Parts: sequence; structure tokens; C-alpha cells
Amino acid sequence: MMSQEGNYGKWTISSSDESEEEKPQPDKPSASLLPDAGQGAAGQLKYTCSEARKAAHRRKLEPMKFSSTDSVSEASPCKRQKTGSQEDLGWCLSSSEDELPQELQQEQAKDSRVKEEQGPPSPRDRTARGAGPHGPPTSCGLPEEEDEQETSGEGQDVWDLLDKGNPFQFYLTRVSGIKPKYNTGALHIKDILSPLFGTLVSSAQFNYCFDVDWLIRQYPPEFRKKPVLLVHGDKREAKAHLLAEAKPYGNVTLCQAKLDIAFGTHHTKMMLLLYEEGLRVVIHTSNLIREDWHQKTQGIWLSPLYPRIVHGTHGSGESATNFKADLISYLAAYNAAPLKEWIDTIQEHDLSETNVYLIASTPGRFQGNQKDNWGHFRLRKLLKEHASPMPKAESWPVIGQFSSIGSMGADESKWLCSEFKESLVTLGKESRTLGSAAPLHLIYPSVENVRTSLEGYPAGGSLPYSIQTAEKQNWLHSYFHKWSADTSGRSNAMPHIKTYLRPSPDFSQIAWFLVTSANLSKAAWGALEKSGTQLMIRSYELGVLFLPSAFIPRFTAGLLHTLRNPHTTTVSSSGFFPSGQMAMSFSESSLTGYLTSPPKGLTVELIKDVVAVKQMPCVREAPGISWLLRHMRRLERRPGLRLAVRHPGHRLAVGHVRR
Repeated sequence: MMSQEGNYGKWTISSSDESEEEKPQPDKPSASLLPDAGQGAAGQLKYTCSEARKAAHRRKLEPMKFSSTDSVSEASPCKRQKTGSQEDLGWCLSSSEDELPQELQQEQAKDSRVKEEQGPPSPRDRTARGAGPHGPPTSCGLPEEEDEQETSGEGQDVWDLLDKGNPFQFYLTRVSGIKPKYNTGALHIKDILSPLFGTLVSSAQFNYCFDVDWLIRQYPPEFRKKPVLLVHGDKREAKAHLLAEAKPYGNVTLCQAKLDIAFGTHHTKMMLLLYEEGLRVVIHTSNLIREDWHQKTQGIWLSPLYPRIVHGTHGSGESATNFKADLISYLAAYNAAPLKEWIDTIQEHDLSETNVYLIASTPGRFQGNQKDNWGHFRLRKLLKEHASPMPKAESWPVIGQFSSIGSMGADESKWLCSEFKESLVTLGKESRTLGSAAPLHLIYPSVENVRTSLEGYPAGGSLPYSIQTAEKQNWLHSYFHKWSADTSGRSNAMPHIKTYLRPSPDFSQIAWFLVTSANLSKAAWGALEKSGTQLMIRSYELGVLFLPSAFIPRFTAGLLHTLRNPHTTTVSSSGFFPSGQMAMSFSESSLTGYLTSPPKGLTVELIKDVVAVKQMPCVREAPGISWLLRHMRRLERRPGLRLAVRHPGHRLAVGHVRR
């Protein structure tokens, strides 16, 4: 499944300063960061981004020619970086995107004519301010006609994507250049902002990197003048540049996230979408630039459409996962007036259908019980309280996959295999001792992965790893494994997604799964200080945790079964996710089923008190079974329900629902 290369120099290395231990020398101001610079100049990115992305962009415009005679000298990029100019390998230069050092240049002149962050539009305001007196600008980036090719999936039924039969609501982004079948069920940003998802009233976009012109074009024409709040972490020249970009759009306002600890970034990637019909939360891994939605592997969690709480009704609209309170706490941590309106809006909606847990990081130093609210201590707390222990836990590996690496110390005991791994191996209240022996696998693209990717070497601009940091932690490379995603057809789409999970040794089950913005760094996850009494976090991060207990809370044994092999019966007694199978659950509103990889197609029938799942011809290429079950509302009134899952002549398992 994963092929490892442990030789130093086989991994994408770049110049990134990700730790206070490695303070960078002040650089000259980048032209791309200045408000009026680079707008018409060829070769300049017009949005704020890391040095890695800017270098990659320059390399893309002026690619190095390769010949067979160069192969020997080019074989070891790390050696060239040590002895030659790093500009020669621009694709792997970086100021780490999740720990970008503070800008050291002087403040922009106060008379810069940019829009200040005053009077943000209320998310409740249904009438957006109009564009500027001269209307929105003509984009000087991607031409409109080329951008139009980056659309949602043609022929894809968006309603199927929103079907409640998919309890996970986890998606990959569409990738240009792969076989169409691998984009089935994937989403583009235009899908997310589609009017089919709701009649937009206003939105908030939290992110690290913005191309405002491109972002506005992703909204349907009828929504492009609706209020948009951009929550960012830019300062000084970068902030002035972003303000200048937003100035022509009268409906766009900015909110700056406070970053008071050095080398922190606003790395969260989230959308809050307020509709006439309700509210939706989207947590994802993509920057708001075209490149991140084009040929990279990215992840998205899409919330249900949350209805407005009817006045006078009882109930807080909270979910079993405490998602509503956690989201409000996260927004409150910004201590920003523009987000107060969004907090009020969330309070007014019913988020009770949420079945994921929020894992967030916010900058600060936390002691006592506050440590458990953020970073990897938050993950540890949730795994302790809600994950299920299993026999032979030490054989269940921990897998981390990310796009950037920070400084972790002189050896593995300093952070990675001490406090961080202790959080990752937690499963129930008494699992840390056994879990400490669990294997740890880290997935990060190799140079060959990048070279043969859809983007070529420029893809390395999104994979920052400081050469200075790498040379100080050679021990880390023994944990590395190449990137491979054959099942989803994305082996050549370099990952900007970040995922962490705990699979069984044969990868048939998953104890938990996390998709997040957090890379492998202390800045993102937090590091203990003061003899372990204080957790220090530098950056804003956000992700969602999938735990089986949140999806099948009423099942005595968790009806999760592998259907790939008709002659194999796999019954989970602890409620772990199988990899690519069916999950069935019983909720207050309906009985729903979800099938991620049917052998040919399934249908469901009710026989007295038994719901039988049998193999039948497919009626769609990727059918769900919830469309059969959702009409069985009468089942709600039954005190118990016997479920039978059948495969041609083979009954796999029977479970009982507790009401």
C-alpha cells in the first residue's frame, strides 16, 4: 500500500522557517506583496502566498531544461541545495505556509487608499452593498473563459451529493487531468457555492491565501454581490495588498485574525454559508486560489443544511458531538467584532444533525482544563472519551499525511513520539500504555512524486519543508512513505489535504479519521511548555474528527460490514469503520443507509420486522440505498428493529436497534 524510501534527499525539501529555533534573515519586500505592484507585470502572482508558491510560479514561467547529461548532477537535489543557489530549485523554496515568519518590512504609508475593516455586513442582511462606482474589476489573472472550464461535474447529480444517505459528507475536490470516473462524487468550489445548495444571503471565507478576483468568479452570477467576509492573517504589506484587491468589490470586507505569537499563521480553511433556507458549514483544505482547486488532492467536509430554530420551540440545536458550542468557542477566540454577527447567526440555527467533532487550534498559551480545548490535546480528550478500545491495539498503526513539516527537535522523543503520538494512540480511557508501541507512518510526497505529478515540479511549491530543518532531523525520514492514491485516481495529484487516522493492521477497519488544515508541526498542533503544564499554539487550524460512535450510537454492535467479498463475513463488535463498505444507522427522523463500494448494487426490502439487504442490478452507477429506506418512516414507531444484511445466499450479520 505504501512504498518507503528512507535515503536522505528523496523527499521534497524546501527553504522554510517553521520554528523560533530558526529565525530567518530579513528579506527584501516582495513585489507581489505590494498593493500596486505586480498587477500588470508578467510573472508576478497577484495574491499573497508563501515564498514556496512564488518560487514555483517563477519556475513554471521559466522552466529548467532537462537533459540526460544532467541526470547525474540532478539526482540528489538536497546536495545541490547545500552547495548551490536555492533559486536553481525554485519549486522547493518555501516560507512554510503554516508557520510563515512575521513580515519584517516597515508598515505601509497610512495614506494608502485601501478600504479599512469597518462596518462589516451583517450575515442577516439580505441586501448586499453594490460593487464600487465603477463596478467589479476586470480580472488580470485567469481569463474568464479559461476559468469557466473549472466547473462542477457535468452530468453529476448535486442532489445525490447532498443525500442524507451519505452520513460522512466527506468529499475530495475535482482534479483536472484524471479519468472522469475518479471525479464522480467529487466537488469543485462552484459546486459548493451552487444555488442548488441554497439561496445565498451572505458568506464568510476563512483562509490563508486569497485571490479575490478568482474567488468572486466562483460564486454564481446571482450571488456575486452578496456580502462576503474574508477572515485572514495577513499583516503590513500583505494586508495592504489584500485590501487593495478587495477594494473594487463593495460587498467584500476583511477581518484580520490576531497572531500575537511569532511564526503563527491563520491556516484555517472554512466557509460559513447563510441561506434563506438555513446555514451550512464547510471545512476544507484548499486555499482560495485556482491552483488549489485544479490539480491537487484536497478534502472537504460538508455539513447538513442547518434549519433556523423556530421561535418558541425548546432545544438549543446542539448535536451529540457538541459541534455547535465548539464552533462558537472557536469563533469567539478570534475576539473580532465581524464574527460576533456570525456567532449570533449560528446560535439561531439547529446544528443537532452534526455527527463529527470539531478539532481546532487557536494561538495562545493554555493551562489546566483549557489545554483540552485546542490542538492535539483536544484530539486526545475526544479519543479518550468517545473512541473504543480494541484488543492488540499496539498492532493498529497511526498514519499521518500532510503537506508541510516543521521543526520537531533533535530526536523523536522531543515531540513527535512523546506528547503528539500519545494523543494519536489514545483509544478509550486506558489505552495509552498499549498504544505507545503502535507503528507510526508519515506520508509525504517524494521528489519523484512531485516530478511525475500533473503539475510537475511547481507542485513542490505547496509542499514546504525547510532544508535547514530537514538537516537537523534526519531521524524523521525513517518514518516517511511515498504518496500513493491509486484507488481515487489521484497518485499524480499532489496532496494539499491533511489527514490522520488509525486503521487496523489489514486496513479493513478504521478506529477514527481526521481531515484538517493542520500540518505536521508544533505551531499547528501545540507543544508543551513549563514541565508539561502549559500548551503553546502559534496558529489557527481547523478540522473534523470522524468517530464511529457518533454515527451508530444506537447499535448494540455497530452494523458495519465489509461487502467486497461475498464469502467473507466481518462483524465489528466495537463499532469501527470498515474501509469502503456499508454503514447503517437509525436516527430520530429516518432510517438511512450508505454504500460506498457496492459489489454490483443493492436494494432493501421490509419483511415484517426485518430489513433485508440483497444484491440487485444497479439502477445508477454509484447507487445509495437511502432512497429506499427514507420512505419507511413507520419504522420510527417500532420499539426495536431487526436488521439483516444479505449477500447472494449469504446473510452477513444481524443487529438490533435500541430506541
